[in-house]
Amino acid sequence: MKLSNQAQAFVLHFGEMGSRWGFNRTVGQMFALLTIHSEPLNADQLAEALKISRGNVSMGLKELQAWRLIELHHQPGDRKDYFTAAGSIWDLARTVFEERRKRELDPTLTLLRQLLLSDPRDEQEAQAQEKIQEVYSLLEMLDQFANTLSKLDHKDLHKLMKLGSGLNKLLDMKASVKAKTTGKSATTPTAQKPTRNKTK
Repeated sequence: MKLSNQAQAFVLHFGEMGSRWGFNRTVGQMFALLTIHSEPLNADQLAEALKISRGNVSMGLKELQAWRLIELHHQPGDRKDYFTAAGSIWDLARTVFEERRKRELDPTLTLLRQLLLSDPRDEQEAQAQEKIQEVYSLLEMLDQFANTLSKLDHKDLHKLMKLGSGLNKLLDMKASVKAKTTGKSATTPTAQKPTRNKTK
């Protein structure tokens, strides 16, 4: 099985990006190939196309199945297992997002909750807990937002993303109008004096 120059460029780049998204280069390449290929592929075809060992393919397929990113298929009269990407591009993006949240964000929130349950022993620990609380509040808000996004279908999600780009324009317009009324440049932020929480 020979890849076109365009397909090969996509697969190789996706492999490099895979390490930044949570899986190694080989798994990233396999996922990329299964995503753009029109027909299901078996392990031998993947190994041939990507020039990797059969063992690496087997391990990569198990990892992609653990991420819920590929689906198993069988063909009549053929005992080999065939695989395709599990759904549309939107489905795959949502799955990667959910899996990364489950593997990275959830354990962090659990740890932060445990740290916040203990009483601080001195002023230094009390200050540290204040910062931990800020981090926890931010991550919890992101988690709630992510949970909301995961329940949207791809059409509504697409509308929301388009709305986000329009919101930036609206905020820029608001800043421009405010700058004209106050006589200040919209691109030059006004310095704000930091405030310190006083503890009694």
